[in-house]
Amino acid sequence: MEVYKDFRKIKKISNCFLTMGTFDGCHLGHQELFKSISNQAIQSNDAQALITYYPHPRNILKKGDSLKSLMSIKEKLKIFETYGFDYVLIISFNNSFSNVTASDFLHNIVIKYFNPQKVIIGYDHHFGKNREGSSSFLKKFSKNSNFNIEILNPIKYKDKTVSSSLIRELIINGEVSIARNYLNRFYGFDAIVVSGSGRGSNLGFPTANFIPVEKNQLIPMSGVYFIIVTINSNKYFGMCNLGYRPTFNGKQFVMEAHFFEFPKKDIYNKKINIKFLDRIRNERKFSNIKELTEHLMKDKKTCINLMQKYKRIHDDTN
Repeated sequence: MEVYKDFRKIKKISNCFLTMGTFDGCHLGHQELFKSISNQAIQSNDAQALITYYPHPRNILKKGDSLKSLMSIKEKLKIFETYGFDYVLIISFNNSFSNVTASDFLHNIVIKYFNPQKVIIGYDHHFGKNREGSSSFLKKFSKNSNFNIEILNPIKYKDKTVSSSLIRELIINGEVSIARNYLNRFYGFDAIVVSGSGRGSNLGFPTANFIPVEKNQLIPMSGVYFIIVTINSNKYFGMCNLGYRPTFNGKQFVMEAHFFEFPKKDIYNKKINIKFLDRIRNERKFSNIKELTEHLMKDKKTCINLMQKYKRIHDDTN
């Protein structure tokens, strides 16, 4: 897969199948689009290409209303590659690009550098200045151009339309096990292990503090979660707490993970991937250390009882 961050460096492509969008989360709806474009490209023995934008356009167009990311651009590229895309263009979305009209975008980038035989997009995708590039705009434009257009209908799960905004709302509310149904995988992200207070070891629950690699990463609601963490290709079940540690009158938001089988090697400053399997409970303030420790033991027992169920689901979706 060839990845470009400057469309002017693209070698002339022709007759490809092209899609475009932000693809935040690469959810079920996006996956259906990827499958469709992949199947058609394979049948025609032609290349498949994708145009995406970074950062999320909303974070440029609506300053002060920052939208947290469901996934990093690196994670998106991994998914694009699994669906067989040959070419990916990452457009740096800035104020200048936001003023490019839909017509200019199609003429000067899509046709000039990709020359697609077919463009396939989701029903709700918009592009160009003031979002004028709707599906109806694209249909009209294609009539005077040399490419076909296909608009995919929304994908539903349990009568709800799959969308990035719905998934984002579920994760903000801590409903990670439900979000999995719309993502077709567990929600999670890459993180770096950082030093903590060391208080967990004194309680008999050694923890690894972590921070997301993606600075704008969406973090689930505060609370205790059942997790699975990948470190150097090894997987560890555990539980983590997201919050302020009210029992210790904490003031700073902290993310810390306890592994049921703690890695033998030092993992500080190492990259890990954490996936949130289920939410166990709200964060709460305990009366004393003894009460906290007893509840942590209950939390651990709850998670261990869930291990077989989630091990099977995790193996099926990864």
